[in-house]
Amino acid sequence: MHRLNRPGPLARAHAVAPAIVAAADEIERSRRYPGPLAARLHESGLLRLLLPASLGGDQAAPGDYLEALAVVAEADGSVGWNMFVSNSSALIAPFIPAETARAIFADPAGLVAWGPPNTSRAQAVPGGYRVSGTWDFASGCRQASWLGAHCPVQEPDGSLRLNSHGKPAVRTLLFPVAQAELHDTWDTIGLRGTASDSYSVKELFVPEARSGTREEPQLRRERGKLYAFPMQGLYAVGVAGVALGIARGMLRAFIDLALRKSPRGLGRLADSVPVQAALARHEARLGAGHAYLLATLAQVHAEADEAAPLDMPQRGRVRLACTHAIHEAIGVADFAFKAAGVDAIFPGSPFERRFRDIHTLSQQVQAREVHYELVGQVMLGQPPEVFY
Repeated sequence: MHRLNRPGPLARAHAVAPAIVAAADEIERSRRYPGPLAARLHESGLLRLLLPASLGGDQAAPGDYLEALAVVAEADGSVGWNMFVSNSSALIAPFIPAETARAIFADPAGLVAWGPPNTSRAQAVPGGYRVSGTWDFASGCRQASWLGAHCPVQEPDGSLRLNSHGKPAVRTLLFPVAQAELHDTWDTIGLRGTASDSYSVKELFVPEARSGTREEPQLRRERGKLYAFPMQGLYAVGVAGVALGIARGMLRAFIDLALRKSPRGLGRLADSVPVQAALARHEARLGAGHAYLLATLAQVHAEADEAAPLDMPQRGRVRLACTHAIHEAIGVADFAFKAAGVDAIFPGSPFERRFRDIHTLSQQVQAREVHYELVGQVMLGQPPEVFY
């Protein structure tokens, strides 16, 4: 369906959610998406919500992206996570030549995956770069058509290329997935279906035109309020959306359980006054974290400039709301798991996979508690040297 004629992101997320739920056990078992579900996700456009409209993406407001992502993550945490990663990787499009972006995203199934930067360096050579290395944690690489490598650039004289801030510049090199070797390394307690495997290249030549840098937002080719947000800020929105969706799923599952469970020697859970009060408190906790993040995203998006990147206070507000939502969601998930009692501990229950998923999420960089400290520094006029 053409982008202008299709329903909004939230409606599309609700439409595809039953198919995700139906495939969840297979995704968990095989650590892969079944083909029909992958096709359905591509058809939905949910993996391109942050892609520029000029390339057929939604270029959605961050709040609309968050809402759709939470629905998908409630259906399955791994699918939600890979939806977040696919959208985050699409944010490279405004930073690469238009013809390269079209080559990647003209295919409706075109997706980019990558792992975080490491010690690998790109060697500057005539016409581009030569690179060798292995990158880990490449969520979605099994569905991707292109991979990326984030590398400092070593000039022919051995020096490191510097960015406008005088720091070593990190450049993103893009290449078809067929040019890399994938390694099956993702065997974790949670988010197993993300297939966040590793990949390697050896002496691979990447043309200059298939590269760009994410470090200087003012150099981006595309304009628009969405792209005023720093990439790391939108990464945080993505992780928050996944956390909120998983926690919402656990809370719904607990309500269903409480309405039918009567622990030995006790009445129905739903008739327990302490259970009623605790449930209401945690509903408010989850709803408040979600609403605070939505309100913050709406306010900052409205204030954003079409060209200039967000200023430090705006970035701090987004970071704080995301961090708060993530940690509130983890707390609510822990409540639901504990309150469900022995019903939560069996594989295949509505609780145990979500519990594993959200605690795998909790170990990711966007969930670190140090973000509170860094935002506090921004609020006090003492911004840290590095702040995302």
